[in-house]
Amino acid sequence: MLIPNRPPVVVGVNGTAAGLAAVRLGAREAVSRGTLLSVVHAFTWDDAEARQAASRFVEEAVTTAKRSIPGVGVRGQLVDGPPGSVLRRFSRTASVLVVGGADLAGPALLEVVTQAWCPVIVARGPRPPAGRVLAAVDGSGPSLLALRFAAEMARRRARPLDVAYVIGAGGTYRARQVLDEAIAAVPDLPPLRRRLLTGAPAEALIRASRGSALIALGPRGTGGAARFGSVAYELLRNAGCPVVYAHSRKQPVGKSEPGHPSTRTLLRWAKDQS
Repeated sequence: MLIPNRPPVVVGVNGTAAGLAAVRLGAREAVSRGTLLSVVHAFTWDDAEARQAASRFVEEAVTTAKRSIPGVGVRGQLVDGPPGSVLRRFSRTASVLVVGGADLAGPALLEVVTQAWCPVIVARGPRPPAGRVLAAVDGSGPSLLALRFAAEMARRRARPLDVAYVIGAGGTYRARQVLDEAIAAVPDLPPLRRRLLTGAPAEALIRASRGSALIALGPRGTGGAARFGSVAYELLRNAGCPVVYAHSRKQPVGKSEPGHPSTRTLLRWAKDQS
């Protein structure tokens, strides 16, 4: 059932199998949120024949959404402009933005995942993901947004939630402390399982992603100043499930100032970003 005035789920498509996978994932997300699915194709060619082909991309995507999730409310739009800029603009009024992992050229995909104004889901594979919802936390403020998003998705889809931290120089004690502080900073979490992972952060999270329904993380890590963290980038390339990059509507990572909240201010920071 559509709930009036809820922001839509926006899916960017480009006539590829990856884009149709994103459409199917976006349709499930739209129905679970009680909102509309908006399918968008960004068009840059000044050619009538190419425009007709682009319109067919949109029609195919709309049909795919309706077949995969009967009853989903969906509309298709052909929009003039570069893909990264178009989708970034749509993200200002979207609840979630979904793209295919291989559906955008590298610069456009990076523009979307780093500068969107809403959470971005990068879809992978033709089939619905199975397994647990995994939130990766690292002591940074952005990772709290990821934990909140993962908790909401786990609750809506009736899936179990894992909260993971990769053990670093501080050892097991520090890892448990970071997990506890992150969990305490996000209220009303569903039942969850704590996970301590070992190894290099990117490799450990990629391994964990292979058995997960999705993995959610903050696109900027504890270093704060980076526009896009190295771990986030490796997951963009190699994750074994859909990846959620959690953004605040107030401050996408590409517009952020250096620095991040300390663990003592995480609760206040998370509340301010709501």
